[in-house]
Amino acid sequence: MIYRALQSLVEGSLRKYPVVGIVGSRQTGKTTLAKQLQKSIKRRSVYLDLELPSDLNKLHSPELYLQPMSDRLVIIDEIQRMPSLFPLLRALVDQKRIGGRFLILGSASPALMKHASESLAGRIVYHELAPLSLLETDYQKEDRLWLRGGYPSSYLAKSDTDSLAWRDSFIRTYLEMDLPQLGIRVPSPQIRRFWTMLAHSHGQLWNASKIAGSLGITAPTVKHYLDILEETFVVRALQPWYANVKKRMIKSPKVYIRDTGLLHALLRIATLNDLRAHPVAGSSWEGHVVEQLLGLLPRDWQAHFYRTSDGTEIDLLLHDHRNRPIAVEIKLSATPQVTRGIRSAMQSLSCKKGYVIYPGKDAYPLGEHVSAIPLDVIEEILD
Repeated sequence: MIYRALQSLVEGSLRKYPVVGIVGSRQTGKTTLAKQLQKSIKRRSVYLDLELPSDLNKLHSPELYLQPMSDRLVIIDEIQRMPSLFPLLRALVDQKRIGGRFLILGSASPALMKHASESLAGRIVYHELAPLSLLETDYQKEDRLWLRGGYPSSYLAKSDTDSLAWRDSFIRTYLEMDLPQLGIRVPSPQIRRFWTMLAHSHGQLWNASKIAGSLGITAPTVKHYLDILEETFVVRALQPWYANVKKRMIKSPKVYIRDTGLLHALLRIATLNDLRAHPVAGSSWEGHVVEQLLGLLPRDWQAHFYRTSDGTEIDLLLHDHRNRPIAVEIKLSATPQVTRGIRSAMQSLSCKKGYVIYPGKDAYPLGEHVSAIPLDVIEEILD
C-alpha cells in the first residue's frame, strides 16, 4: 500500500466542506484512497460504487435512501454515471449543512460531469488525484516511474513487460468503454490515432490544422478531441504566458501526454534502454518533470510556459502567491547550461529566481539567480 499525499488534504476538506470531490483519470487509486479515508475518519460511513448494479439499485429512489444518512459520510464512486444526483445532494446539504456529508469520486472533470458546478457551487471542493508521484514512491526508482508512469498497477507490475501490457489494456478500455460511459460518442480508432499523433508531438506547440490535415478531419473536431482527453485527465494543454511585454508572443498551448507510461505505450517504447535511445526521450523527461512539479503547486500559484516568436523560451514559468515569476528549465543532460535565451527571458520577465532541473544528484549554482537542481529536491522551488 502506497500512502497518497492527497489523503491529508482530503481529510482536512471533509472537516470543512459538506461535499468533497476526488477527480482524476481511471485507475489512479481514487477508490483505494476513499477506502483508506473510511478507516481514518472517526464516524460511520457508507460506500456506494455506481458501477455495481447492486449499489446502483439502492439509489432507485435516491432521496429515500440518502436522506436518513445525515449522520454518516456517504461515499459515491463513479458519480459521473448518475449526474442526476447532484441537485439532490445540494438539497440534502442545504437541509443539514455540516462538514463531510458526501465524498464523491469521478473519472471526469467537474465541467464534464453535467450539473456539478451549478448544483453544488459553494458547497463542494475538488481535489485531483493524479498518478503516483516521486514524493509517493522511491526516489531510487525514479527511472521506473519515468518509464512506466504513475498508474499504480503499471508502476508496481512485476516486470516492464507486464507493465506495458497493463497500459495497453488501459488505453483500449479507456477508448472502448470509459468514453462511451461518459456519453462521449467518438469512434475509438479515430481518437486513438489522434492520441498517438499527440504522443509523437509530445511537448510541442498545439497545431490543430496540421493534425486535422493528417487525420482528414476539421480543426474544430481535433479541438473537440483535445478537450475530451484534457477533461478525462490524460492530456495536459499547458497555456502560454503572454504578459504586456514588448515582444511577439506565442499564444498556442504546449500539449503533453500527462502520464509518461501512457506516452511510451502509445509510442511502443518498452524498456528504459529503448527510451533513452528514442528521439522523444528529452521531451518525455520534460513532461515527466512538468507533472511532478505541477502536482506540488499550491492552489494560489500559476504555471505557464514562455516563448517569443524569435525562439526565446522558458519551459515552465511559475508565479507564486505574490505573483513573483520563477523560471524553470528542464534538461535531460548531465551538464546543464544556462543559455543566452534563458537569461534574456528572465531579464524580460524580471525573474529573480531560476532553476534548471536535470537528472543528476547534486544541486549547484549556474550563475546569478540560477541553480541546477536534481528532480528529488524540486520542492525547494516552492520555498
